[in-house]
Amino acid sequence: MSNQLNLYEHLANELGGLIASRVFAPGDRLPSIRHLAQQKRLSVSTVTQALRLMEDRGLVDAKPQAGYYVRHRARTMAAMADAGQLLEPAYVGINNLLMRVLKANEAGGLVQMGSAWPQHELLPIKRMQKTVAAVARRDSSLLSTVSCYETNHPEFARQIARRALEWGQLDLNEIVVTGSCTEAISLCLRAVAKPGDTVAIESATYFVLLQLIESLGMKALEIPTHPATGVSIDALELAMNAGLVQAVLLIPNANNPLGCIMPEANKQRLARLLSHHGIPLIEDDVHGDLCFAPQRPWPVKAYDTSGHVMLCASFSKAISPGSRVGYVAAGRYAQDVAVLKMISSGATSHFFQAVLADFLTGSAYEQQLRKMRRALSQRIARMSDAICGAFPQQCTVSEPQGGFVVWVSLPEQVDALALHADAIGRGVAFMPGQLFSASGKYRNYLRLNCGNPWGPRTEAAIATLGELVHRHAG
Repeated sequence: MSNQLNLYEHLANELGGLIASRVFAPGDRLPSIRHLAQQKRLSVSTVTQALRLMEDRGLVDAKPQAGYYVRHRARTMAAMADAGQLLEPAYVGINNLLMRVLKANEAGGLVQMGSAWPQHELLPIKRMQKTVAAVARRDSSLLSTVSCYETNHPEFARQIARRALEWGQLDLNEIVVTGSCTEAISLCLRAVAKPGDTVAIESATYFVLLQLIESLGMKALEIPTHPATGVSIDALELAMNAGLVQAVLLIPNANNPLGCIMPEANKQRLARLLSHHGIPLIEDDVHGDLCFAPQRPWPVKAYDTSGHVMLCASFSKAISPGSRVGYVAAGRYAQDVAVLKMISSGATSHFFQAVLADFLTGSAYEQQLRKMRRALSQRIARMSDAICGAFPQQCTVSEPQGGFVVWVSLPEQVDALALHADAIGRGVAFMPGQLFSASGKYRNYLRLNCGNPWGPRTEAAIATLGELVHRHAG
């Protein structure tokens, strides 16, 4: 018995040493149990015990039906503020600051960790080239005609409805195809709220959502949001009961910038609250397909029985950012959204809708998602590990459950905007935390894009950023 114990401890120590020396880097998959057993001439049970010991030591994570992966050195991010401490609704004023930051981030030669887009090599470019050519040959009229009234290509709408069968059922009549997920959200806001109305949002939330609220003359009410479980339903209920909000705008699956996923029980409770109060939810699900769990998390829309949830998404993050096609399943507001769509921008390209419909028909999209999820999960782990090694000890890093960004807290004395100016001078771009809040919170936070291939250039950029954070922290 003692010999058996020594064997699995010895293997755990050996593999732990390989992790410490970065032979196996954060996010890497260890060899399979069967492969290790054959390679080390050990029994399957001995190898299994060794891997479980490593899991207990915090070195690896077991993923069902996928194996064991090296864990990164994440420092747990603090929980949200007390749910009873709601801020006053406020008009948003980030546009001018955001444009300055975005312009600075577009300078040549930067290591781009600002804009949250996947890199070229992760996208199915060759497959899309073939699909574009095939659709052009099959129906060239799509390149020369446009509908004045019908924004939906029928086959694309059907593919959206078919994909929704995993969690529920969408009525084709509630689907409105748009020019992007951003356009879908903008149309929904215009359909359910007016200037001066208050929209409840997560804190922190994606700055483009704040831009939309600002551009429409609406106010934002920041709701405390947990870095692992998402927005506080208790706080949101408090705001609804007080009559503070006319609409809700959330990213329940892979929130940007936190990467958190709202638990299913919270989604069910939220759907009931919306129905009870008659308040619409605009649900941004653009990263839903890029969540890392074995099963894709359901949207809040899956639990909506009253038509108050408006599900917005696109395939821009996983297939083709350049196709500019999004959609909304708008529930009881579908007709209003469709009218606003036609007034605002007319029909969305039927040609690119047909291309995406073709891509979605077979198994190509599921293969693409598996590839992206695996790559993004590994890149997030490696960047998180590098941040923990290069940044001051007080810093913490989010642990995203999907998407491809990380949210980093810095020492309190660090101003992310001042840090950004110095980082641009050193060739590194990121997004300062102030841009993710309507009230100017998160002064000492930043968001980093992990979509780039991991390599010496990215690693050096994190080291440079860590050096600058140390300097600004004094």
